[in-house]
Amino acid sequence: MQVVHHFTDLRRFTRKSCLAIGVFDGVHRGHQAVIGAAITDAQTCGGLAVAVTFDPHPARVLAPERAPLLLTSTAHKLALIRSLGVQVCVVIKFDRAFANTSAEDFLQLAIKHTPALQAICVGAGFRFGKGRAGTVSLMREFSKTHGFRPHELTSVTLAGEVISSTAARRAVASGDLAKAETMLGRPFSIPGTVVRGDERGRKLGYPTANLDRHNEVLPPNGVYAVRATIAGKPQPGLLNIGLRPTVHKAQAPPLAELHVLDFSGDLYGNDIEVSFVARLRDEQRFDSLDALRAQIRRDEEAARRLLLQNQDRR
Repeated sequence: MQVVHHFTDLRRFTRKSCLAIGVFDGVHRGHQAVIGAAITDAQTCGGLAVAVTFDPHPARVLAPERAPLLLTSTAHKLALIRSLGVQVCVVIKFDRAFANTSAEDFLQLAIKHTPALQAICVGAGFRFGKGRAGTVSLMREFSKTHGFRPHELTSVTLAGEVISSTAARRAVASGDLAKAETMLGRPFSIPGTVVRGDERGRKLGYPTANLDRHNEVLPPNGVYAVRATIAGKPQPGLLNIGLRPTVHKAQAPPLAELHVLDFSGDLYGNDIEVSFVARLRDEQRFDSLDALRAQIRRDEEAARRLLLQNQDRR
């Protein structure tokens, strides 16, 4: 997938194009339907499927005090979009100047610079342009004179609830990983870069990789059975999210510490994606390091059992 940053960059491509437009945080099943429609349209006309998204999230610019924590970083979002089969992605810098672009001017930019525009696919109720004044009805008016097909996808629902980035964030933050997985169409995961910690885990016999997380939403503090993708290969593991109350007395930002089962080697500097399988327990304080070590041993046994069961169901 080629990544560009302006509609004008699309001029280098000569094939017919079908656009999917959205913020796409989390690339959940609703987003996948929108992007999938553009891919299908592109296949039908022998053209390119082009995703159009924004960085940062528009709320970060328009209402930073109400901006949501993100399910995916831009890099993670692009990887997920790429995995769907999109050929080109336009990542538009969302700043105050762009926020003042009228809905009409936004459509004119897309139409003018997209080669032989065939279709624009958006989610239900999609709004765009200054003051969110642009609607699908406006797209339909433009389509009459510019020849593209506006394609508004119906909402994807789960047990009567519309699947949205907001709903997926709520599911993750409440610890409902099964619901989050169903909404996302994949296990919830956090990518991160391994950084150096205080190596207390190594002294306990359970060396941990401290993750500098690339996303913002986290499930509640606790211990989880996970799969960690290292150099393209999934590995079983334990992830602790929290403050480590047994060894840290003062309050500190939550840490994400990964212990990869049956693994030896240096992970410092590696990028790892950790996918959540099941929650094992709350984070708790132990009276001694021996008690903590014994509990980690029980966590490992539980994680191995749950990961094996999860693998058998796949």
